[in-house]
Amino acid sequence: MSLFENSQYVYEDTLFVFFKHGNRPPGAAVKSALSKLGRRVRIENLKETDGKFDSITLFSPQDSSAMDIVYVEGEEVKVHCNEILTELRSVTLTGDDRSRLSQLSSADCRFDVFHFGEDTSNDNEDEDGNFDPGGLMLVLDVLAELTKGISYDPQSQSLL
Repeated sequence: MSLFENSQYVYEDTLFVFFKHGNRPPGAAVKSALSKLGRRVRIENLKETDGKFDSITLFSPQDSSAMDIVYVEGEEVKVHCNEILTELRSVTLTGDDRSRLSQLSSADCRFDVFHFGEDTSNDNEDEDGNFDPGGLMLVLDVLAELTKGISYDPQSQSLL
C-alpha cells in the first residue's frame, strides 16, 4: 500500500535520485543498503521485477516521517533532466556542482522519493510534531551512492 493511501501520513514533498540504467540495483541491494541505517528505518513492501528494484516503503519513526521510493525510467526522465539542466543554467554553481551536472545530463533513470510526515492534526502537539528531514537526507545519500547517481531537491533547486 502506498503512503498516499495511509491516513497516518501527510505528503510533504518529492526528491529525486538520477542515475544511468546500467546502475539500476537489485531490490536486495537497495534493501541491504537501506538496512545499514539501522533502527532509524523500518523497511516494508519491497517490490522487484526480474530481481531489479521497483519500489519500497520506509518508515523513519525517529523523524516522524516515511518515504515511498519508486523506480522510473524512459523519456519522462530525460525530459525532466533537460528541464533541470535548463533551470540550473541560471543558478551560480560551484565546481563540484558543475561536475555533477554532467552526471545529470547522462541519466536515464531515477528514483522518486516521496516524503511524508506523520499526521499530527489530531494531536495537541504543534502542527509539525517531531517531523525532521534528517532521515530523508540519509536515504538520499544511500541511494545516490548505491546507483552512482545524483540527488536533486526541486524545492531548493539543489544538487545534494
